[in-house]
Amino acid sequence: MSKEEYISSLIDNLKKVKFITPDDIPNIDLYMDQVTTFMDEHLKSSKRYSDDKLLTKTMINNYTKNELLPPPNKKKYTKEHMFLLIFIYYFKNILSISDIKSIFNPLTKRFYGGKSDIGLKEIYDEIFRLEEEQTDSLTKDMIRKMTKAKESFNFVEDEEERDFLTIFSFICMLSFDVYMRKHLIEQIIDYSLKPEVEHKNKENASNTDRVKKDKN
Repeated sequence: MSKEEYISSLIDNLKKVKFITPDDIPNIDLYMDQVTTFMDEHLKSSKRYSDDKLLTKTMINNYTKNELLPPPNKKKYTKEHMFLLIFIYYFKNILSISDIKSIFNPLTKRFYGGKSDIGLKEIYDEIFRLEEEQTDSLTKDMIRKMTKAKESFNFVEDEEERDFLTIFSFICMLSFDVYMRKHLIEQIIDYSLKPEVEHKNKENASNTDRVKKDKN
């Protein structure tokens, strides 16, 4: 199999990546070991290496310590805890703990523990539906990027060098896409979810910088 065929097969396999469906999550409270076992079994398709740890006891304890996750009830984790842990699993790959906390604070404040007519289950159900719909469009976008990458560096005569530059181009395009999306997420968090005090501090800092520039 050529490198190009291999990458095409990887893109196709994205459609087969297993996600934790709402019905997969147990309706009973779980102990820590049961939580880590559940996550490991249901997210193993996203592992890069077979011995990768997706979620450890230390990680869960740190999430609680950093106020991302409400404390367990008598050492047991509810279905709502599981929803939050799944969100954390995906967020932590691209966002800082501070940013995740900015997202989770209003989420848990409003919807955790039956505080609203809408619960975390309903939220997870809807998010899962939206993400499932995105799979086809995302894979099609990657195929378009791969096609663009193949069209680049046609002027390079050495076939081995051209193959390498095609792969490099594809990686760069995907990386730039991730960078732009991450930048947008961070901007949304900074101006929509962080406390008003932080907004005022940023505005004051900007005004101070402007005054200094004017004086100079």
